[in-house]
Amino acid sequence: MTELKQRDAAAGPSGGGPRRPRVRAARRGVPLPLLVPGLLAMAFLLVPLLALLVRAPWRSLPSQLASTEVWQALQLSLISATAATAVALVLGVPLAWLLARTEFPGRGLVRALVTLPLVLPPVVGGVALLLALGRNGIIGKSLDAWFGITLPFTTAGVVIAEAFVAMPFLVISVEGTLRAADPRYEEAATTLGASRFTAFRRVTLPLIAPGIAAGAVLAWARALGEFGATITFAGNFPGRTQTMPLAVYLALQNDPEAAIALSLILLAVSIAVLAGLRDRWMTGA
Repeated sequence: MTELKQRDAAAGPSGGGPRRPRVRAARRGVPLPLLVPGLLAMAFLLVPLLALLVRAPWRSLPSQLASTEVWQALQLSLISATAATAVALVLGVPLAWLLARTEFPGRGLVRALVTLPLVLPPVVGGVALLLALGRNGIIGKSLDAWFGITLPFTTAGVVIAEAFVAMPFLVISVEGTLRAADPRYEEAATTLGASRFTAFRRVTLPLIAPGIAAGAVLAWARALGEFGATITFAGNFPGRTQTMPLAVYLALQNDPEAAIALSLILLAVSIAVLAGLRDRWMTGA
């Protein structure tokens, strides 16, 4: 009996091998050269946000949000950001599939150019859009002459400017998801007689749906906060091209309380985006 007990103890609770000793994490002090810069960085990032909350005109906030100018900017921002996200989905998902699933000369260069708006100053992006789609632009000149379509300083120009800066977020997210997905499912569908597009629609899309959703949320949030390319390409006309970031900039000069109210809306949207993507980041970690 004693020998049997010793064997059971050595085998562990399940009997499948020796019991592993429990390792307790030792509590160690934080080095001072790391603690002080870390606390300074935390304060640097959080104090401005706390100041926004502290100085917010909470009593007059409902009346500020109910004003015509604020409501027009909010409505236009929501509509244009949603439309820009739709454009990014229609164009960005096929582009991400091409970058992830096909081989062609210069693919690395194309990927770098696609992600360039991530690091390009938004004002430069607005100037580039003017040179391409303006009345005297490379493409805009033909659009104006042949179809009478003028994009700058219109609501459509707002959507284009926001889609230009937001689409790379969607492309990067979807391409990463496609690279992580097993391509053998698509190959199995094609061997069973499905076309490549049918395999993409019936097999690939359901697999990468979480990546598409995450990329769409990031693109929508980026489009909602776009400022530089919008004011350069579409201007700042209330009710037509004035989005919330532009309204914040304008109200800060004349009505600081309205600027704070709009800033709180953008802050709430950013927090909602982070909360929506938290599960995906935790899963990826």
